[in-house]
Amino acid sequence: MAKQEVQGRADEDVSQIIKTAQMLGVEVDETDVAQWLTSMAAADAMDWDIDLEAGIYGHEITLLDFDKATLERYRRIADIVQLPDLPNVETAISLAGSAAQGVIQRYPGDCDYFERVNITADTREEACQILADLMRDKALDTYEGPNYNLIEVKFGTWKTEVVKAGERHPVGSPISWEAEEVEEGVMHVLRASGEPWEVEWSYGCLDPGWCKMDWVVAEPERGRVVNASNMLDVTWETPEGDIVPLDGFLDPYFQEVYLEAESVPLFTKLSRHVSPEALDDYVQQITGEVDKYTHDPANYGKAAKRLYNIFRLTGRHGAAALIRELFDEPAALLYQVWSLLDTLDDAGRPDSTLDRKTVVRQTDALIRDVVECCEGPMESEIVMALLRLRDDITGWMELGDDRGPLITNSRLKVERLVNEYFQDKLLSIPDARDFIEALGE
Repeated sequence: MAKQEVQGRADEDVSQIIKTAQMLGVEVDETDVAQWLTSMAAADAMDWDIDLEAGIYGHEITLLDFDKATLERYRRIADIVQLPDLPNVETAISLAGSAAQGVIQRYPGDCDYFERVNITADTREEACQILADLMRDKALDTYEGPNYNLIEVKFGTWKTEVVKAGERHPVGSPISWEAEEVEEGVMHVLRASGEPWEVEWSYGCLDPGWCKMDWVVAEPERGRVVNASNMLDVTWETPEGDIVPLDGFLDPYFQEVYLEAESVPLFTKLSRHVSPEALDDYVQQITGEVDKYTHDPANYGKAAKRLYNIFRLTGRHGAAALIRELFDEPAALLYQVWSLLDTLDDAGRPDSTLDRKTVVRQTDALIRDVVECCEGPMESEIVMALLRLRDDITGWMELGDDRGPLITNSRLKVERLVNEYFQDKLLSIPDARDFIEALGE
């Protein structure tokens, strides 16, 4: 009898989801929803698991949303972005963000990687120097190639206020190095007093802070260019075996899919040091981000992604299932268009070594996406902007100083359309609407 009651409640949940989805104008596969709800009910919010056949592992709930058909593609790109293992350096590379949710995120804009880097050294200072050398060596090795260009590296924290290219950077903000500055090993800024200052790469060793590396990667076989980033969570292992995060915080493991099973020993060692309150802290953190992205300037697409993570981790599976379906709709394609406009800007630079044909094919694909998803004057404006960008990439017509404003204006138009879509749908889901409204109380 108890089993029949549980099944009855499950059927009622699916029926309610189907009914709400119909009101939203969203298509739902009833069998898929039922299977997902069953899997979620059986999963533990804190457990991680290994898929021996695929050679991947990660948070049990996160693995349910990973599309294993994309595994080889993401491993190929990981070969470009991941730091190497060394005798005193252990690493574990993973996918994060929408790329790790390929089952539901049919149109991920970027390839976001997350790598745990554990450095064994006698002192913190030595560990920071090893990290500095490791990151710069990686940057120089992958500075440019036929299918990739290094764009930016974040390494270090400003200990004093500076001005760079007219922009003020306060104390405590991360240091962003352009590719050319990493190559030269120095950047030129002004102190707050106006005095010129030549900052050496080693300055980042004082406080590595937020460490991240960005490339633009071309995939000629797919006719695509994509931004590939690798965010580093760096720890120092002391001679006594203590684990010390260099940025003061050991990240939890609730949104990553690790791509190499041989890194399980490192993950196991580090996961023992994750706080018992990690899940609550993570939910609180991304709740703050939902609050941020639902206020002006709003970004309801990013809010939807974070709400999905909150609901699936806190047992509100019905609401999560509905949000899950929003990313499968054609209108969600615009999220990818919005993200890829910046990637096209980087890929289409005159000094880029990327294959021009691939960049042009990506632009053509974006034009098709806009035509498929939009209508009216907004469609015409975005398509005309993309056509001008295409002409600039091919060399038929140079945009010159108009290039930046053209891309910025196009992004704003697409962002507005993405915002309207996700805002309308999210606020029509009772649990999501109540959650967002409660943030303002």
